[in-house]
Amino acid sequence: MMDMNHDQQKDHARLNKEIAVSFLQLVASGRVREAYNTYISPDFCHHNPYFRGDANSLMIAMEENASKNPDKSFEVKRVIAEGNLVAVHSHVKQKPEDLGVAVVHIMRFENHIIVEMWDLGHPVPENSPNEYGIF
Repeated sequence: MMDMNHDQQKDHARLNKEIAVSFLQLVASGRVREAYNTYISPDFCHHNPYFRGDANSLMIAMEENASKNPDKSFEVKRVIAEGNLVAVHSHVKQKPEDLGVAVVHIMRFENHIIVEMWDLGHPVPENSPNEYGIF
């Protein structure tokens, strides 16, 4: 990134942001293998504490989730990019009637391919004293 000019850095960040969102949209829509085949590095690793850290383990879990929740919704709230990292803050509902979860996915890129991912989730509370809400 150091040898890129400012415009190249902005283009690089914009493309990585688009890739991150597209990946998550495909996964949420149930097109998990297409998402992995298009955007995930063969050397991909992730930090979800509930699954082994390899790409295949997470992909299978995502496919199982998609088949159990065909009406899942995914709404991007904001996307932030810096260097080779992209953070996507979103609202995910497994079923339309659910309150859902606020999720942050952080992805590390190499040459516009996702090589590493972290995800954090926080259930949307039914009654919150915060007048601004979770989003």
